[in-house]
Amino acid sequence: MNIIITGASRGIGYETAKILSKEHNVIGIARSIAGRDFKSRPSFIPIAFDFEKGNICNDLFPQVHKHFKTVDVLINNAATFIKKPFEQITKKEFEKVFRVNVFSIAELTQAVLPLMTSPSPSEFPPLLRRRVRGEAVRRHVLNIASMGGVQGSIKFTGLSAYSSSKGALIMLTECLAEEYKGKNISFNAIALGAVQTEMLSEAFPKLKAPITAAEAATFVSDFAINGHNYFNGKVLQMALSTP
Repeated sequence: MNIIITGASRGIGYETAKILSKEHNVIGIARSIAGRDFKSRPSFIPIAFDFEKGNICNDLFPQVHKHFKTVDVLINNAATFIKKPFEQITKKEFEKVFRVNVFSIAELTQAVLPLMTSPSPSEFPPLLRRRVRGEAVRRHVLNIASMGGVQGSIKFTGLSAYSSSKGALIMLTECLAEEYKGKNISFNAIALGAVQTEMLSEAFPKLKAPITAAEAATFVSDFAINGHNYFNGKVLQMALSTP
């Protein structure tokens, strides 16, 4: 499989890229991905790109297309956050969070979708001729959301911009699943609860999450490869607390 994952330099994105690059071709996108231990894996292709400031169509997508002519799985994992009381957040800060967490995901997905449209199975090279329930190969766009964006869930204070952006991402996932349901592309989201990542430690240094980044990545990796055969337009809540 050809897989793209964003936010691949640390946390869940990094751990997921490590798992998937053992058996698949993986493009890992992050602001800075140098120094990570992928050198022994020729199946991993690092691309440095800043979703806040870069131009996806002009700067990022040509690099992606140079390596992949087709894409099986897109994992939109890159995200940013600002922890501030709501009355102190500026318009520029709100726009930054939505730019990375929503708008860039929509733009990257638009760019990659033409590479995910399944041709007839007879057009695949022999090793790629496979069927899923008698249909052409089905592709998967997996968006990494947050329990903070799920209605009725417990919220962290100070993350109004982050949580609302993840709520928008969840709604985008549901809309695209409906729009592309007849085109052999599934859209799903995983709403993560507290996971012990660098981002969580930066926001809440005293909080100890019950799930490690590596543990979360095991679930994300498996769902990215297999989940779209059983789910479309769904938001899976991966959390050890209720609500």
